[in-house]
Amino acid sequence: MTRWNRTFKLTPLAALLLASSAFATNGYFPHGYGIRAKGMGGASVAMTEDSMGGANNPAGMVWVGSRLDVGMDLFSPRRDATRSDAGFPTLNGSVDSQSKTFLVPEFGYNRMLGSDMSLGVTVYGNGGMNTNYPQGDFNCGGGPANMLCGSGNLGVDLMQLIVAPTLSYKLNSQHSVGASLLLGFQQFKAYGLQAFDNAPGFPAFTGAPGSVTNNGYAHSNGVGIRLGYLGRLSDSLTVGAAFAPKMNMSRFEEYKGLFADNGDFDIPSHYTIGLAFTPTPAVTVALDYQRINYSGVGSVGNPSSVQAPLGAPGGPGFGWKDINVVKLGVQWRATSSWTLRAGYNRGDNPVHGEDVTFNILAPGVMKQHYTGGFSWAMSASDEISGSLMLAPRQSVAGSSLFNAVLGPGAGGNETVRMRQTAIGLAWSHKF
Repeated sequence: MTRWNRTFKLTPLAALLLASSAFATNGYFPHGYGIRAKGMGGASVAMTEDSMGGANNPAGMVWVGSRLDVGMDLFSPRRDATRSDAGFPTLNGSVDSQSKTFLVPEFGYNRMLGSDMSLGVTVYGNGGMNTNYPQGDFNCGGGPANMLCGSGNLGVDLMQLIVAPTLSYKLNSQHSVGASLLLGFQQFKAYGLQAFDNAPGFPAFTGAPGSVTNNGYAHSNGVGIRLGYLGRLSDSLTVGAAFAPKMNMSRFEEYKGLFADNGDFDIPSHYTIGLAFTPTPAVTVALDYQRINYSGVGSVGNPSSVQAPLGAPGGPGFGWKDINVVKLGVQWRATSSWTLRAGYNRGDNPVHGEDVTFNILAPGVMKQHYTGGFSWAMSASDEISGSLMLAPRQSVAGSSLFNAVLGPGAGGNETVRMRQTAIGLAWSHKF
């Protein structure tokens, strides 16, 4: 076990985050970081509301003062998959993922070092994918099987945890910059994929048999950086920007026969730009644009139809496309004690029909999110905040990969679907 693995396993908050791995909203990234931002559709890059700057914009931390933020999201994704019109009728059927409720903690701490500099840390789940389908009533010719012709339950569990020490500095009374060191940890397991592990009666899908499925949890570490800028251009207009290049992660050795490039699963580059407009002291409107470059990670972005073995350099992936996300939020300070929020988050769907079979495992198909939230100042130093997110059902359909394996029309068509709800609560304390 590496020193980093031991460190994360001994951190109670990290352990809680590791147990909560289904965050897929904008692809597999969350729609927002921090309960306040989640109530505003995720809009945050030009806001200075809490100590979640390591996840949103490091430059904002120097404006929030010395504080502690601790929160928890109860996240409920409902996912199902269906196959129909298969030439082999025993391949037809529908299954619902059994894992439906997850707790997603968050933590932020910031300390002012004088009036122009702050040092803090943000701990957050960067994203994840989780499915757990029962075996169902499928039969692939050799007896009972799950939807992808393996045995037993079918699914994956991916979690990405980031610990982000953050330094933020005011250049002057209007502008600040910041940087977060991103200490990344991943864990992953897959099960029920025996048909892709060079099983008898199936093609030789992988170049590394025995490293595809049912190997328990694998772990991966990496280091990255997030850079940020925030500018208060006037009393009513603030702009912000943040960028994180691709984070290179160590390989999932136990699954080097599944993920492209011998088990490589890096965290994609992403950036956000946005503004916050305050037409009156009581009202703020925030608008963010985010770009997530999933195609830069082969195991995520390579098409599933690539003519190469699973796990090979440049081998098949989930076929996810780069996505654009727009986040719009409104905040109203109704009284000295109460603040109300509402928001809308609209993102592209990274999953297309030609890759639907692989994405039975990872149906990150969501596009729209409607949000609301509040904060209640109990005293000058303590505050409670809440958020709600509703994402209506989204689906993607396409031709089954089994049509190419078993013959034209043999696998029919497949559809994956998901809808989501989330309720969050956080406590904040100012020092």
